[in-house]
Amino acid sequence: MLRIPVKEGENIDRALKRYKRKFVKTTVKNQLQERKQYSKPSVVRRVEIQKAQYIQGLRDAEEV
Repeated sequence: MLRIPVKEGENIDRALKRYKRKFVKTTVKNQLQERKQYSKPSVVRRVEIQKAQYIQGLRDAEEV
């Protein structure tokens, strides 16, 4: 569970903004989406390989 201490006199909108940033950084959203729908292990592995190939392609392009 995420806890955001609200400082004395702090605007609630500011605290909500901090909460949203922390929520995204902790990858809670990604975990919830993964649990929502089952993916076969072979599909998960294929997606990871595709991401790695994409990142490697970007790094190769930077070197040139």
